[in-house]
Amino acid sequence: MNAEAFNNPDFYINRELSLLEFHRRVLAQAKDEALPLLERLRFLCISSSVLDEFFEIRVAGLKQQEAYGAMQRGADNMTPSEQLRRIAQTARTIIDEQYRVLNEVLLPALKEQHIRFVSKEQWNPAQIKWIKRYFNNELAPIMTPIGLDPAHPFPDPLNKSLAFIVNLKGKDAFGRNSGKAIVQAPRALPRVVRLPESCAEGPNEFVLLSWIIDAHMDDLFPGMQATGVYQFRVTRNSDLFVDEEEVDDLLRALEGELPSRRYGDAVRLEVAKNCPEELESFLMDQFHLTAYDIYRCNGPVNLMRLAAVPDLVDRPDLKYPGFMPGSPERVRSATDMFEAISAGDILLHHPFESFAPVLEFLRQAAKDPGVLSIRQTLYRTGAQSAVVEALTDAAANGKEVAVVIELRARFDEAANIELANHLQSAGAQVVYGVVGHKTHAKMCMVIRREGRTLKRYVHLGTGNYHTRTARLYTDYGLFTCDPAIGSDVQKVFHQLTAMGKAGRLKKLLQSPFTLHSSTLDFIDAEAERARNGQPAKVMAKMNSLVQPQIIQALYRASQAGVQIDLIVRGICALRPGVPGVSENIRVRSIIGRFLEHTRVFYFENNGDPKVYLSSADWMGRNFFNRVEVCFPVEDERLKRRVVAESFDNYLRDNSQAWQLQTDGTYAPAASRSSKRLSAQETLLAGLSAS
Repeated sequence: MNAEAFNNPDFYINRELSLLEFHRRVLAQAKDEALPLLERLRFLCISSSVLDEFFEIRVAGLKQQEAYGAMQRGADNMTPSEQLRRIAQTARTIIDEQYRVLNEVLLPALKEQHIRFVSKEQWNPAQIKWIKRYFNNELAPIMTPIGLDPAHPFPDPLNKSLAFIVNLKGKDAFGRNSGKAIVQAPRALPRVVRLPESCAEGPNEFVLLSWIIDAHMDDLFPGMQATGVYQFRVTRNSDLFVDEEEVDDLLRALEGELPSRRYGDAVRLEVAKNCPEELESFLMDQFHLTAYDIYRCNGPVNLMRLAAVPDLVDRPDLKYPGFMPGSPERVRSATDMFEAISAGDILLHHPFESFAPVLEFLRQAAKDPGVLSIRQTLYRTGAQSAVVEALTDAAANGKEVAVVIELRARFDEAANIELANHLQSAGAQVVYGVVGHKTHAKMCMVIRREGRTLKRYVHLGTGNYHTRTARLYTDYGLFTCDPAIGSDVQKVFHQLTAMGKAGRLKKLLQSPFTLHSSTLDFIDAEAERARNGQPAKVMAKMNSLVQPQIIQALYRASQAGVQIDLIVRGICALRPGVPGVSENIRVRSIIGRFLEHTRVFYFENNGDPKVYLSSADWMGRNFFNRVEVCFPVEDERLKRRVVAESFDNYLRDNSQAWQLQTDGTYAPAASRSSKRLSAQETLLAGLSAS
């Protein structure tokens, strides 16, 4: 098949529809009776949260393209308008299923476990009295109901904030009768309120803030009657725009842009299921939306608010069991991280293995008199970061500390701006990466004087330097003092800070320069080996697979007879199982307790496998619009370990694995064994300390 034939749009799955299929797989966890009940509630909330972000970013972008009359099409040949219609249809079925699972599955199951959400129809006299007092003391003083008339125009609710539209009857003190009002719920108060023991009928009883407001709406409009109270929530475009070519200071520009996120253009309107069509149309007009953008909710309009419940309920039997992350033996027995790394490369597999060695490496570097310099990239670190504390201490101790902070890490911009200011005030040199390219590489380099020589110690990772996500996401980290890798990392840092060319790298592959072309070369080499009758195999594990040239290379390799196994957590635009095109490609997705985040790439290489770890997915943005690094695992023992843990283990999973079908849907992976096998549970059992 020639290259032109691969332009057939039937060979590609639309990326947005593929992402919605990922949301379905997350939601499916809420229905899995094998999982602890409160964890199932968490998965329901996560499915709502990721769908929110989908509308804030992906749908918002498509709407902008549609408004500008853009006709650009991806490999699937769908226009923005066509995508928006398909998205509306698919998202509506997902949202309907979310509320069905909540109302028909989870709430009854929680009630059986004496965890109840007490609706206002069920309140007993003591509860009514307590809730009334709560409303008067906590809510009424900070609420600002707005009756709509020419002097009180329709307010502009914040992005994703809870609000109510109210039908009113009667006149106020000034004789006004607008008939409608808008009430916004205070953002500072919890959306889930625990009933105290004095009035609760069970150990864990809750009311929703929305129910409390609804029940007392008349109190907000003295002399009038609320004849109808209906929740709504608007989702807005939350992508930030900063023209980097036109600003002198990226930090100040982002600081100015952040407030607009709360009031971007509306892209979705959620309304209570019982909201009259007249009020729905009124809201739709206020937000300049169409019927495609309206979603009716059979319950609270923001399911994510229920995520507080598992933390409020002390029921370990209904949650995942706790665990203690392990550490490689050489790290456990070492008191000096530099000696441990000098003895050979060290691999960490989070969260099964601890992130603590990374922190200890930085802490020792901050105090060690032989350490002269620390260089670090930061994409997401979290508040009160131990990583930042170590870097601050290092600067205070006279080390040369240079930090590349990516200010545009989506939804972490404000935190990263604060972080940049903090590090600069501590004496660290801070830069914000490269104009036009996000710095997504995960690198830390310590330069230490040992005798007459300077030695480089490097940590490279697939995930962020974030202590919290290191317990929630699966990621690899590699410590090495390999001179060639150290030299490569130093060149990349110099490129990021000094705007010079990195020069030719010896071992690292880097975006936006060599990673894409090298990946194509590796895949094409496997195809050539297969054509020559040699063993050939490609295995890859990543978050997303979208880039058309990579997909076409995989198709060519499949046609040549290469066996290809792909483990893709989220978006996959490649269509497996197409006769004559992708019959030798299998794609699976793992959805489990931890968010799969490792990027691992394996090429058979005629019996001398190449194994790489990377911060980059196989997406256009990672190859061309970001600074990424892809690094080899060369120690044979560690190489075997990566293959066993990332591929052998995950390809055997028959409990949390989903297989991508040719039509773009996913089905539970067929069991190869009568025994239940979970990749993540296997790693927990084998690597954790408990």
